[in-house]
Amino acid sequence: MKTISNQTFDEERALYGERGIIVRDCRFDGPADGESAFKECRDVTAENCFLNLRYPFWHDDNLKISHSEMTELCRAALWYSRGIEITDTRLHGIKALRECENVVMRDCDIISPEFGWSVNGIEMTDCTAESEYFMMRSSDLRFKNVNFKGKYSFQYIENSTFENCVFDTKDAFWHAKNVVVRNSVVKGEYLAWYCENVTFENCKISGTQPLCYCKGLKLVNCEMTDTNLSFEKSEVEACVTTPIVSVKNPLSGRICAPSVGEIIRDDENSRGEVIVCGCCA
Repeated sequence: MKTISNQTFDEERALYGERGIIVRDCRFDGPADGESAFKECRDVTAENCFLNLRYPFWHDDNLKISHSEMTELCRAALWYSRGIEITDTRLHGIKALRECENVVMRDCDIISPEFGWSVNGIEMTDCTAESEYFMMRSSDLRFKNVNFKGKYSFQYIENSTFENCVFDTKDAFWHAKNVVVRNSVVKGEYLAWYCENVTFENCKISGTQPLCYCKGLKLVNCEMTDTNLSFEKSEVEACVTTPIVSVKNPLSGRICAPSVGEIIRDDENSRGEVIVCGCCA
């Protein structure tokens, strides 16, 4: 493999179409303000690089990025690429990851609105993220030890698992399908409306009006704090270990909790059972 080191590039398509290169200690910045530095490349390793220009990694295959920084000006950094590994890197430009496949991220710091749209297959471990509309319409997500903050996360995702995560969010998991969230903290309003076959196991859930209009919803050994008007028109099987402020018109299934402040029944189609017992405590 050819090695390129200690250089600065600012021209348009600086390394376009390269094959089998290691780019080390380089800067992509300068007055020419060129775009698409690594477009249509294959088998690229970028180490300790500074990226301050737009659209650097489009249509790439087999890409490794480590110990690097993508600034706020490095917008839409990775699109239409496959076989990506990113470690110990800052991704701070808007729309940093889109329409990509087979992505592995570890120890990364993400500050990127509209991050991760339409990604198929991503493993994210030990990362922090701030975003809006995070991971929308993506599939096969595998998250561990991810700390996320932002609105409208994980909407329309499918076939995904999350473990030991902290999500400070709202309107999360809307229309999600076939998802499991384990041993995690989920804070925020209007959680998981219109979802299908979503399971929360050993989770701490807080925020108003969660888990409404759901199909195939399961809660296993979960805590619920400040959760009023819960489970409206949902098909649900829930074992909750803490008091629930209120439950409103569950469509079907069973909800067990040590206490429920208010059970609202003003819909004749509400057939879900609400059972006050200590069996889940």
